[in-house]
Amino acid sequence: MVFRSRIKWIALLVLILSVGSLVVHLSITKSSSVQLASYARGTLWQDFDSLLGSQDFRYKHLWRPVRSLESLQPYANPRNSYPAPSSTNNGYIYAKIFGGFDKIRSSICDLVTISRLLNATLIIPELQESLRSKGISNKFKSFSYLYDEEQFISFLKNDVIIAKTLPENLKAARKRNEFPLFKPKNSASTKFYLEDVLPKLKKAGVIGLVVSDGGCLQSTLPASMPELQRLRCRVAFHALQLRSEIQVLGKKMVDRLRKSGQPFLAYHPGLVRDKLAYHGCAELFQDLHSELIQYRRAQMIRQKFISEELIVDSHLRRDNGLCPLMPEEVGILLKALGYSQKAIIYLAGSEMFGGHRVLIPLRAMFPNLVDRTSLCSTEELSELVGPETTLPENTYEMPRRKSDKQLKEEWNKAGPRPRPLPPPPDRPIYQHEKEGWYGWLTENDTEPTPSPMDLRNQAHRLLWDALDFAVSVEADVFLPGFNNDGSGLPDFSSLVMGQRLYEKPSSRTYRLDRKVIQELFNITREDMYHPNRNWTVRVREHLNSSLGEIGLIRQSMLSKPRLFLSHPLPECSCRTSPLEDSRQIRSDDGRFLYGGEDECPKWIKSAGVEKSKSDDGDQPDYEHDLLTEQSETEEEFAKSKVASAFDQDEEWDPND
Repeated sequence: MVFRSRIKWIALLVLILSVGSLVVHLSITKSSSVQLASYARGTLWQDFDSLLGSQDFRYKHLWRPVRSLESLQPYANPRNSYPAPSSTNNGYIYAKIFGGFDKIRSSICDLVTISRLLNATLIIPELQESLRSKGISNKFKSFSYLYDEEQFISFLKNDVIIAKTLPENLKAARKRNEFPLFKPKNSASTKFYLEDVLPKLKKAGVIGLVVSDGGCLQSTLPASMPELQRLRCRVAFHALQLRSEIQVLGKKMVDRLRKSGQPFLAYHPGLVRDKLAYHGCAELFQDLHSELIQYRRAQMIRQKFISEELIVDSHLRRDNGLCPLMPEEVGILLKALGYSQKAIIYLAGSEMFGGHRVLIPLRAMFPNLVDRTSLCSTEELSELVGPETTLPENTYEMPRRKSDKQLKEEWNKAGPRPRPLPPPPDRPIYQHEKEGWYGWLTENDTEPTPSPMDLRNQAHRLLWDALDFAVSVEADVFLPGFNNDGSGLPDFSSLVMGQRLYEKPSSRTYRLDRKVIQELFNITREDMYHPNRNWTVRVREHLNSSLGEIGLIRQSMLSKPRLFLSHPLPECSCRTSPLEDSRQIRSDDGRFLYGGEDECPKWIKSAGVEKSKSDDGDQPDYEHDLLTEQSETEEEFAKSKVASAFDQDEEWDPND
């Protein structure tokens, strides 16, 4: 009995301990679940946000302004006596402008400058890509499709008289082609206008200009005409304001890019078919795209636009810096600089020759690669375009198959015998290859005439380029894929770089030398995704030096002689603190390559001081400067390599 009672007491004790243990475990579980829930709400959602674009700021110096250029300020006001235009002048100038967004912007600046030079009234230019005959909305006229007409006229009232149309009594004579018409080149000199054009303007009272080369006045004007250069700046950077709908949507896009509180980088690849054909870069692409480039190059040779052979060594051209950097190469450069995988990159440009296929390596390295279609809804883009009439969709019509009789007749007319054997049959051409926009290559030797829908899409490209221009100018960092191409024609990247240099000179704009970059890539071409330490350091040194004085000197030597708006210094800027004479650099002809800006007036200095104070309060205090970055120690480099290894995803090397 005693033994049984002891067993009962032991069992009761075990039961009590089990219940107590269960209560303790339940309380611990409840406490842990609360902590886990709070962790999920906080940390896990933060990690999810980071995947959408937030970045760790181990490399804050990669986003900050360039301190050596902070003394530069925009200042395009006239310096000397500058009389207002008189209503009794030499006559009217009307103009037709051909080309895309970059050509239009440059050409308008030249037209205003010429009107001032000839003391004439300028009629609002006609943009041939946005005429109503091209299918754009009836809501807009040609010029107002892109720009604000009223702002353009009112801002330049002290420079040039601008009218919307010719007087009624002159319109009929223009339709009958009674007025002299000129087709000036973009290298036309002021002497040409004063000696050849001005006498005919005075005699006829009206002249017409057809501008198709992206400009109608040489970039470098005589030293006695600095005010005309400043007029170009006032036109490009103040008078030519995008219409309000474009500005509003562009600001929304910038706000969405910065929604997470992080900076972003804008990148324009410059993969445009005409540029690739001009420089002979066909071999950098494959099959179909190479044929399209060569077809366009053959056209340019027939039009005597270029005087070279059809087939050239594209890889040699690339090594000489005459071809754009491919997106894959740009991604490797950004990785070498230290940009995180989470960096937000905005892809600018309405034309991406090669399609999204060429972006696959860049997107693997930087998943947060976005464009206007990622940031804007279809409804927002449709509202920008405006109401348009319905057009038939482009449909590919299969050419009629030749009959046996036709084939026999062609064989009989082929020439004297002996004839070579016919070539072996080509691989079969599938239906899907015949239905694309490039389907004509499979059946014809000539490119078809653009359809009404093609013309409308070309007009839409003006709007997309305008949006991308607005976003690129506001970006924290800008990297061009193809500028200073040597063709003498304006390009999108050069215009963005010039606008950023005028408005925000200290903003980070890489002015890289493609020839140097290709020399570096040739060193590690076989193993680009795993470069060694010395290669990375050399890339960083070149790209970082391109942000400041060295990059500006190179830009002044190569870009400014072809396009003034790409480098409006020193004419359109001033300095809050004077630059030492020893740091000013001149060319052999006495032109300033670096320095030479006037000292800023007091009102600009005071405004600049207040702005710098507010900027210092808003921006974080970055720990490292440019020199510290370039002189990174071996230990820091090893740490950065380890950290970047955690940033990289499985697609860092597409070849693996």
